[in-house]
Amino acid sequence: MDLFMMNCELLATCSALGYLEGDIYHKEPDCLESVKDLIRYLRHEDDTRDIRQQLGAGQILQNDLLPIITQHTQDKPLFDACIRLMVNLTQPALLCFGKVPDDPAFRHHFLQVTSYLQAYKEAFADEKIFTVLSETLYNLLQLDWEQRAEEDNLLIERILLLVRNVLHVPADPYEEKNVDDDASIHDKLLWAIHMSGLDDLLKFLACAQSEQQWSFHILEIISLMFRDQTSELLVNAGQMRSAQEKQKDMQELELLRQKELAEKRSRTLLRGARHSRFRGSYVIQGLKAIGEKDVIFHQGLHNFKNYSHDVGKPTRRVPKRKQMAQDSENQRRSALNVRLFLREFCIDFLENCYNRLMYLVKEGLIRERAQQHDETYYLWAITFFMAFNRHQNFRPDVVSETISNRTFHFIEKNITNYYEMMLTDRKDATSWSRRMHLALKAYQELLLTVNEMDRSKDVNIQHSSNVIKSNIFYLMEFREIFLTLLRKYDERMQPRSFLRDLVESTHLFLKMLERFCKGRNSLVVQVRTETEERKSKHSQKTLQTEPTPEDLEQTWQIVSQELRLSESLTQSAVPFDATSETPVDEQRTEALGRIQDCIMSCAGPEALSLLRAARAVWPEGDTFGSVEVEPEEELELLKQILFTKLPSKLTVHILLYLILFANPSVVRPYIILLRSYSQNSVHTNHCITRMLHRLAVDLKMEALLYQLSIFSMFNKILEDPAVAVYQELVTFAKYVLNRFFVFATKNNKAFVELLFWKNVGAVREMTEGYNKDGEGKKKCKWTPEEEEQLQRLYEEYKDSGVPDIVETILPLLSISHTRREVVSHMVSMGLVDSVKDLKKERKGTRIVLWTEEQEDELQVLFEEFRDSDDVLGNILKRITAKRSRARIVDKILSMGLVSDRRDLYKKRKPSAPGRSSGMTEEEFFDLTGEPREKELEIEEEEEDKSDQDEDEQDYEELVDNSAKEGQKSMSRDNSLKKIHSLRNMVQTLQQQGLSGPVLWLQNSLNRTADDREEDGVSHPVALVPLTEENEDAMENKAFQKLLRAVGIRAPTDGQESFWRISSSLSVHQLRSVAASLDMVEETAAEGDSEGNQENKMRAQALRALLLSRQRKCASSKSKGKYPTYLVMPMLIILLEAKHWSDRIEEKISKKRRRVLDDDDDDDQRELLLPLPSIDVVQQDGL
Repeated sequence: MDLFMMNCELLATCSALGYLEGDIYHKEPDCLESVKDLIRYLRHEDDTRDIRQQLGAGQILQNDLLPIITQHTQDKPLFDACIRLMVNLTQPALLCFGKVPDDPAFRHHFLQVTSYLQAYKEAFADEKIFTVLSETLYNLLQLDWEQRAEEDNLLIERILLLVRNVLHVPADPYEEKNVDDDASIHDKLLWAIHMSGLDDLLKFLACAQSEQQWSFHILEIISLMFRDQTSELLVNAGQMRSAQEKQKDMQELELLRQKELAEKRSRTLLRGARHSRFRGSYVIQGLKAIGEKDVIFHQGLHNFKNYSHDVGKPTRRVPKRKQMAQDSENQRRSALNVRLFLREFCIDFLENCYNRLMYLVKEGLIRERAQQHDETYYLWAITFFMAFNRHQNFRPDVVSETISNRTFHFIEKNITNYYEMMLTDRKDATSWSRRMHLALKAYQELLLTVNEMDRSKDVNIQHSSNVIKSNIFYLMEFREIFLTLLRKYDERMQPRSFLRDLVESTHLFLKMLERFCKGRNSLVVQVRTETEERKSKHSQKTLQTEPTPEDLEQTWQIVSQELRLSESLTQSAVPFDATSETPVDEQRTEALGRIQDCIMSCAGPEALSLLRAARAVWPEGDTFGSVEVEPEEELELLKQILFTKLPSKLTVHILLYLILFANPSVVRPYIILLRSYSQNSVHTNHCITRMLHRLAVDLKMEALLYQLSIFSMFNKILEDPAVAVYQELVTFAKYVLNRFFVFATKNNKAFVELLFWKNVGAVREMTEGYNKDGEGKKKCKWTPEEEEQLQRLYEEYKDSGVPDIVETILPLLSISHTRREVVSHMVSMGLVDSVKDLKKERKGTRIVLWTEEQEDELQVLFEEFRDSDDVLGNILKRITAKRSRARIVDKILSMGLVSDRRDLYKKRKPSAPGRSSGMTEEEFFDLTGEPREKELEIEEEEEDKSDQDEDEQDYEELVDNSAKEGQKSMSRDNSLKKIHSLRNMVQTLQQQGLSGPVLWLQNSLNRTADDREEDGVSHPVALVPLTEENEDAMENKAFQKLLRAVGIRAPTDGQESFWRISSSLSVHQLRSVAASLDMVEETAAEGDSEGNQENKMRAQALRALLLSRQRKCASSKSKGKYPTYLVMPMLIILLEAKHWSDRIEEKISKKRRRVLDDDDDDDQRELLLPLPSIDVVQQDGL
């Protein structure tokens, strides 16, 4: 932008700043006011950022602002104003425009602002400027906390923001054109920071106890300082290379030289010794042209490999949404002096600042005191500094803050969140993909650090790594994160570098898992939920059979003999981790499992030591024995633990985990990465080959790789002139191809199978034989001996009173069968009439029989809580044998403890002093005609459907909330007025011919209620009109008023286009509002005669209100009374509900509304009630 195009007022303001004469800047008298005017102008700039562009074109920052702060530092008001203005001018272009604009005109403005920022960055690469900033910052930090004013803290923050903004400016590769080891503008800026001493101030702010409020600013500045740097280059800066590194470089150079010579040799063989002037023409036999003749090739033979029918055709344009994601990683080697300075900075930072700064940042992230996406700087710091520590004299103590299970969990949670946002926020999917890549690299670096700890010579460090690995391999979310990312990989949104890091991380995880399970052959993992177990019941079975009682007895004889002879115990047994997020009860169960594992592995002293340590942690309950236990009792307790079947863990063979990777969606990403084998590193190709080797050799599923695209890739590798470089890939490709050709001799469909990706089931069919048409799974065959055994066991246990006869018979069968096989065969043999006779009892089944001890316990609890406000609730919470509320009420009545059910009702608290309590509960029910006993009957019918006590506790909480809700009289009155106004608005809209949009609104509310009830979460839902009638209604002022009345939010200016159903509306409120619209829709068509009847109903409600107010004066503070302000809305609601339900039953055939899934009468009646909170009244016993 030309300077002469600057606005005249802006030009005059800039001229009033001062002028530069030589190296001396002379400021004008109005300099301070001019700076404030420029700040004011920037505040009111337009969307094109015109003021910012004009100031950048005029080079105001280079020619005026920087000389002012360097030469007039003593003028504090002017210095503060200039710093404030420079912070505004240097803010990133993305913050100015919100995102990279799609419009070409705005894109031009965006690039123009970016170019001005790059000029600012070059101007800041001066030691004098940063010396002034560092001295000012140093003087401010010298002040005690009590002496600092608010302006001092603002100036500190603005200086840090100014440094952040300047470092954030991207480099311009076309202007700089620097090579490695050359000083770029960013390097010059870093050197100026180092020479001014600002880097020492940053380290002080990172570790100072009183300066923790700047932790996020410091971490962001440090991350920008190390942009484009790698930890390996910094570690090796200024050091002599070892002989091993030199040998490695020589091998890589030799491989490249061999590859180049092989390509040159192949080109020489294709080319003849004598030059062909006419190049010749050749006929390609077997390749047809457009007609019936063969193709004639008019080029040299050396070009034949590149021949294709597509030569000369226009290139097909790939849509933008289908293009592959591009890598954005930029790495360069800075000048040597800059690398040495950064290396020393890293060493000092790790020694003194890392643990404290990362702790403060993590706390800020957890407590949500950070800005959006600030967690990315935390993830970067984990990746960079832990990698630097790993290459630079590995010391776990300097990075101990981020080596924990909490860090693994934090990163895993962020990866999951980034993936979900990448799917939902499609417009910004690239940014979410970059963040997920950053989180993946942090997770990879954590695994590398734990792996390095495992190889340490220090026993304590090895023990710590084993504890971390046990948790990682135990928890399902940590084990399956790589599996999930591989299955969900999308090359359109995730770049090739992400896939490379994912494959290498998966290789590292499997390598650690195999080493951890070495000698075990199995792994103890977290138990899945019941639903997941049913899904994977047939696909995952443990290859290890459970030990028999004879084996356990033999193991116990060995362990007990060892314990009697042993005199020393292990002293380092720790059964409890206070820092773990695992609940205490689960840790107690895990301790039992660890004791059992020690006994199974014949480690008797360790098991006994762990038992005694667990007894000291959990002395209550005598789970691990009493405090004064004898040695013989300890041995008996260990024996009981050995023979106890613990349900909290699952033993899985290592191969079962690998089977999860035998899936086309997992293999396909590996093949995508294998396509660029020539650009991949040796380690990346090794990771790909090792995974394919695990599937083909370890799992014996080489048929999984029988796919045409894979074979085409193998052919390309085998024909590569530099094939000697890829010996590992060549060996594996030959193995798979040889196995395929042997398989093809046995299966005549092998070549057809090459066209399809195959899963485990297809591989099994290919190798074991295909099922015939209509043939399903093979039925289990029962021999006569097995049938005789099954009949004998059934006759033996059918009258024994066991709760589940099938579960009793299953372990006694000589050959294992599933429950379904046993049940179906018992029906076919005629032992039972139907499968329903052998239906499995659900967990938490009702206990009908009461033992004498249980009756005594119930009587003791009743006597203890007889005088409490909630007798039944207290009994339910403390009774040992859990039963439903109805069963306990029946038992209390049968025992004669109470004579009436009403004695067990929850007693209501008296109303507050000075407030009238209204009519009594009995008077209210006499008035409404509802029997009081119906409350408990409805309650019993609902709770007989429940099997656990949690539902009853939830019910009590709902009743308590209902009582509290009844005390809010003003909200009740307001809700009643809202319903009447809602009816009037709907009636007005119907008169205007907008019945269709009202019906559409009602259906949308019902659908949203169903979705929220099914998903269990509430999100704002957009109302998208798809018809012209609905679009016109959305622009109607009266209809918009109705939308606001029912709780629908208007679109935000500049960000949203549609009205949205608020997420604060509950499921019942949505249905109640929708039902109110439906009732008004029907009643509005009835005419004036219907309106008269409605007026009568309202008159009755008003008379009831008058009656309640008359009783208000004479009522006393007796127990169980309802306040008038609660009774009145309930009277009106019940009367109107009866009125509306009678009229709707007459018009039910004409009703056009969405039918709910539950067709119970109670639910229909609830749907027709007009107020959103009517269910609270019903559940409160009214």
